[in-house]
Amino acid sequence: MRRPAEVDDHLATAKRVAGWLRPAWVEVDLAAVQANVAYISGLVAPARVCAVVKADGYGHGAVRVALAALAGGATHLGVALAEEGHELRQAGIEAPVLVLSEPPPEAMRLVIEDRLTPTLYTQEGAQALVSAAGRLAPAAPVPVHLKVDTGMHRVGARPHDVVELAKAILQEPWLHLEGLFTHLAVADEPDDPFTPHQLEVFEATREALAAHGIRPDLLHAANSAGALWHPRSRYDMVRPGLALYGLAPSPWVEGSLVGGLRPALSLRAEVSYLKEVPAGEGLSYGLRYRLRQASTVATVPVGYADGVPRRLAETGGQVLIGGKRYPIAGSVTMDQLMVDCGPGADVRKGDEVVLLGRQGDEEITAWDWANRLGTIAYEVTCGLSPRLPRVYSSYS
Repeated sequence: MRRPAEVDDHLATAKRVAGWLRPAWVEVDLAAVQANVAYISGLVAPARVCAVVKADGYGHGAVRVALAALAGGATHLGVALAEEGHELRQAGIEAPVLVLSEPPPEAMRLVIEDRLTPTLYTQEGAQALVSAAGRLAPAAPVPVHLKVDTGMHRVGARPHDVVELAKAILQEPWLHLEGLFTHLAVADEPDDPFTPHQLEVFEATREALAAHGIRPDLLHAANSAGALWHPRSRYDMVRPGLALYGLAPSPWVEGSLVGGLRPALSLRAEVSYLKEVPAGEGLSYGLRYRLRQASTVATVPVGYADGVPRRLAETGGQVLIGGKRYPIAGSVTMDQLMVDCGPGADVRKGDEVVLLGRQGDEEITAWDWANRLGTIAYEVTCGLSPRLPRVYSSYS
């Protein structure tokens, strides 16, 4: 199956801009990102949407995704690191950027200079931010969000410590307590009773603050799964991550809410080499894949250095060529993999190969990989190497 003309145009542009000569690339449909955010915004209204673009937009490209998400109705952006927020500011993005974990003391200067919104959950973190603010004298108090640990036990203040920490923040003229939030551990399992328990702990913490006259402007708890399946968790703002990119937060939950999402990413390449190989021959390192019959074997110039897991073939991994499924043959190597196209296959050098995405009536998703590999779709998209050029469609 030959590439459509618009993809050829993308390839030509990428080659000019990035010096890209190897025919392997990631395509990102920014219109899909925009549509996904618009869909989520309509679902959770009147709650706001904080589009989580950490980890380079889950492998999609943080800046481009952020712009598309804002066009789709997001009001805030979420990152893991101050450095990630800095990248957004350097690109000219002015929307509020929430750093979702407490920055280390050495990052507080960057937080203030880039007008980021840090998360706090320790007295030490609060003091580090105050010290940096005292040196830099920002024009307005730094907005902060206080995170409470309601049971996931990764980061966050213990519920019984939140009131004292909130009071300490309010006593500092350099700081403004803008938000209170938590993170849900099992929201992607809608029937698990632990999510209601976490929300009860969060409510009790909010009430304890209110008893002291402390009422932050923004309450938020919902990740993608919370936003989709736990309306009680939506509060004033939701923080979609995987759903932003058109992927369900769980592969086991079906329904109309998930059906409103459209995957934004595809991984594509071209057949770089073809060879007729006799029956009984072994392929790739270890020669453990043996051809049962003579076959056309296609080489594809993408490998585990690009984020295609080495053992994908062992678990039944496939690719699409000409709208048909073919098995990956033998271990994925660092820079290439092989495909068993069968005898007399109508496959030519230069044909498009889809590793993730749709071709004709067939589709391979990040969850397909994840289920084969015993992982999650998040790891699949985040694992795609930066050496794969990103080719972007436009959004409205």
